[in-house]
Amino acid sequence: MQNLGWGEILIIAMVFAMLFGAKKLPDTARAVGRSLRIFKAETSKLHDDDPPVPAQAPTPAQTPTPAPAPASALLLEEQARQLEEQAARLRASIRREPGGSAGPA
Repeated sequence: MQNLGWGEILIIAMVFAMLFGAKKLPDTARAVGRSLRIFKAETSKLHDDDPPVPAQAPTPAQTPTPAPAPASALLLEEQARQLEEQAARLRASIRREPGGSAGPA
């Protein structure tokens, strides 16, 4: 595809003006600009979230062996149980406090 010349850009601008009207063009351009800015920011965040690429591939002896799935599942269940117990203790202590609110403000 070749680059657009001034004539083609002028024709495209006239078509946009006829489709959207002269009053809506600034608002439309502003909305497109915001959308592109948000899209650019989000795509750059995707690249930031990627894990760093190792310099060389690890050999099989260097590769850590993953923990067995049942052990990690038990660990997560234990953590969840402990968090539920903490939440229950906090709720009980809030109910026992004099002058404490019974609900959200």
